[in-house]
Amino acid sequence: MGNEQFYHFEDDRSIPNNPRLPLIVYPGAFKENPETIEAAFNKNDWTNSWIDGVFDYHHYHSNTHEVLGVRSGSATIQFGGEQGEALQVSAGDVAVLPAGTGHKLLESTDDFKVVGAYPNGAEPDKKLGKPEERPDVLEAILDAPLPEKDPVYGNDGPLHVNWT
Repeated sequence: MGNEQFYHFEDDRSIPNNPRLPLIVYPGAFKENPETIEAAFNKNDWTNSWIDGVFDYHHYHSNTHEVLGVRSGSATIQFGGEQGEALQVSAGDVAVLPAGTGHKLLESTDDFKVVGAYPNGAEPDKKLGKPEERPDVLEAILDAPLPEKDPVYGNDGPLHVNWT
């Protein structure tokens, strides 16, 4: 802990992002053992996990937060919509996305895989930033329950300090 990065994104009228909670990036959290990411997430009650890539178009989840842990390879992911940040991620890095945070794969190595999971096994919706999704998504984003545990550090960690 200690080298986390925090990003706040504004609503760009397409991707709402989260008005209260920051995206948190944990560089190298699992650098030594990226194959243990899924087990760690599950142990910390971030379940309904999967291993795959990231969609190459902007999308977000209005009803739940999401964690992405890079299991292999590297990529550039645009977080926060068109006006957001393009971040480089590689094996062992973790990003915790508050509900509403846009994400889109820009480029990746052939072996790029992430582990995704949701607090308490929530079933995520998939929103694309279309006008007809509003205003319902804005309320859903604020209603997404805060996770009980940090996906990486459990009962400790930056999530508890920065997501209140």
